Amino acid sequence: MDAEEPERKVFSYEEALALMPEVRRLTEDAYRRVAAVDARATAGGPLPGPAREEVDAIVRGWAEALMRMGLEIKGLWLVDFDNGGGYYCWRYPEAALQFFHSYEDGFGGRIPIH
Repeated sequence: MDAEEPERKVFSYEEALALMPEVRRLTEDAYRRVAAVDARATAGGPLPGPAREEVDAIVRGWAEALMRMGLEIKGLWLVDFDNGGGYYCWRYPEAALQFFHSYEDGFGGRIPIH
């Protein structure tokens, strides 16, 4: 295993739920910061270089913070909690951790937990 790669963590549903307030806080903060850069830097066009770099740094910081918690980032604002048989899956701005998918199916195979 690469020295910089975090150790694989397996979460019970209760453990994943306990992390959700912090996951949501970090994600909402990063989302708002990205939206502010976008609003400041564009008039509907592509982001200029410095703004794109700022957005990339915000997203990278968000992803790194969540990966340090043992989570997997599967896309922009898309977080997976490995449960040993697949993933509990959350995407901002969903209200709660409500979906599961197998390792093989990915996001497209999400099913409600309850």
